[in-house]
Amino acid sequence: MNKSFLIGLIGSGIGSSLSPTLHEDEAAHHGLHYVYRLLDTDVLGQDVGALVRTARRMGYDGLNITHPHKQAVIPYLDELSPDAATLGAVNTVVFTGEHAVGHNTDWTGFAESFARGLPDVPTRRVVQLGAGGAGAAIAHALLTLGADRLTVVDADPGPAVRLAGELAHRFGSARVRYANQQELPGLLGEADGLVNTSPVGMAHHPGLPVPAELLRSRLWVADIVYRPLDTELLGQARAHGCRTLDGGGMAVFQAVHAFRLFTGREPDSERMLAHFKEICRASGALG
Repeated sequence: MNKSFLIGLIGSGIGSSLSPTLHEDEAAHHGLHYVYRLLDTDVLGQDVGALVRTARRMGYDGLNITHPHKQAVIPYLDELSPDAATLGAVNTVVFTGEHAVGHNTDWTGFAESFARGLPDVPTRRVVQLGAGGAGAAIAHALLTLGADRLTVVDADPGPAVRLAGELAHRFGSARVRYANQQELPGLLGEADGLVNTSPVGMAHHPGLPVPAELLRSRLWVADIVYRPLDTELLGQARAHGCRTLDGGGMAVFQAVHAFRLFTGREPDSERMLAHFKEICRASGALG
């Protein structure tokens, strides 16, 4: 008899998440009994630590962690994978009994999506918006993929300064720096690419993370937001002639890697990509 799996997603404002159906559909193809529950900190009125403790007691096999808890969850775990320890951010937790190990599949998910979606773009100078848990993972991916110079910008300078310092320690000070938002016009005038890892553009954080007039046709633009899949930033970028990458690929590939960690089974990434597109159309996530 195939093992049953109980998985949860901890996050804020996650009622429209596509993760449950994405995971459960792939599990069905493997003949697994797999239940994926949403544990919304806003709805339940509990913090991430309380929900991790509850999941331990209730026999969960694993958790996904999303905005804004990817860094806050770490003190409640017993161990971190090398990637999660390096990044200081966790998006996947695997329970072995009550022993909780944190992993990060965000950076590998973004790297795979970027390599497929923007395989030949220049990466001499890249500007990244956002320095939270997802931002740490994406910055690591960009530098691992070979970005020559990454500039991290965040509305809150503290996390951005810290992240830039950590990245400089790992990749060299010549390859990464922090900049404030007032520098964006000059930075984007010289940049090859722009990546939004901030929550601006999400369904409950609508808007543009940068003024539209700073976009230009020689700039490629990537957004990790996938609800909606076609964010205002991507729409404006296309209107300016930019090549774009939406957050769907990262959402799928981080789920692929998490599913493998949860189950020990090898997921079919092409099938999961196709299913993601189907459920986006059905749910209206495309806009």
